[in-house]
Amino acid sequence: MSLGDVIQIDDRTVLVTGQELDIEANQPDVSNVLLHRVGSTLVMVDTGVTAQFRAALLRAVDLVGPWTELLLLTTHGHVDHIGNNDLADELHAARGVRVQHFVPARDLAQMLDPHTYWERSFERLDGVVGLPAQPALVATKVTSLFTPLHPFGATTRTYEELPLEQLVVGGVPVLGWTFADGAVRVLRSQGHCAGHVVVHLRDNGVLHLGDEVNGPCGIMRDADQLKIQTTFATTVAMIDAGEVSWVTDGHEPEVLKAVDARTRMEGMLAQVVALQSSALGILGDDRSVHPRAFVEAYAQDVAALGVGGANPNAHFTGFMALNALREVGLRPTGSTWSRRTLTTPAIPGRAAIVGALPGLVWWRLRRKDVSR
Repeated sequence: MSLGDVIQIDDRTVLVTGQELDIEANQPDVSNVLLHRVGSTLVMVDTGVTAQFRAALLRAVDLVGPWTELLLLTTHGHVDHIGNNDLADELHAARGVRVQHFVPARDLAQMLDPHTYWERSFERLDGVVGLPAQPALVATKVTSLFTPLHPFGATTRTYEELPLEQLVVGGVPVLGWTFADGAVRVLRSQGHCAGHVVVHLRDNGVLHLGDEVNGPCGIMRDADQLKIQTTFATTVAMIDAGEVSWVTDGHEPEVLKAVDARTRMEGMLAQVVALQSSALGILGDDRSVHPRAFVEAYAQDVAALGVGGANPNAHFTGFMALNALREVGLRPTGSTWSRRTLTTPAIPGRAAIVGALPGLVWWRLRRKDVSR
């Protein structure tokens, strides 16, 4: 599949495919975009980036049938998903349609300042994985690929401005928000990055997982490994309950049938277990390790296990390895990562407590005095 190709899911749902990242060729990665019509509303999940992809979206919006309202849903704030978000304004101006646009509140900081987000990410690799330049310069190079970048429009709001709903999808309790009289469900996942959501279309059973399935171990500094893994398990439960017929995601140019998606989710969970075993095996009985040595050994195991995900490269593997160290209980301590030394905490004796009582009484009385 090429940038802007269309995969037809049904007569009112299509997936517009993006492309992979190739920094050496100055090619940004571009997310897939899901388009679905429910009644007279066009639901657009993410907008990708680049003028070429924007043109492809403008061609694709009429493939799902006639619509008079637009609901734009942003899964998360990474630059490859938000570059064309002002497309909502363009469609409003050109067609006079009513527009709504929602983004995750926890991703606003990176949407407002993507350079700082990526600089801090690359700072983690400094001295661990070879960078072609200082972290700030690498961040400048990477973010410069994603142009033009228009993450906000005139109607942009956050999901969190809406009352959070307790939903049950196929017997699975989840939290999120509903739109189009319940036909569109936005479910909080928050694994791949701090604000991530996934989108479920009730009427045809499409579950769009965004970037939660980019790999068994999240790479971003704000990734939450447990939430990523919980998304895999929740997807399996929703499939088994008959609520999911098709699964799409933010980068794979394919639409998976439920049975194939279930196999993929179980495979990802198996990889989680294998990668943690790998991390423990590399560490052995050592309580500390130099991160460069760990990353090199971990990368070999990642390759041997065939762990994939969107845009695999040495830097992203390095991010994954550092997150794996945290998962098995290590923290950075100077030039190494170490397990904490466990000691029994000091508990004040009775004499110390009695000796402190006069001061505590005075502090309590003083608080009452001040409050008056």
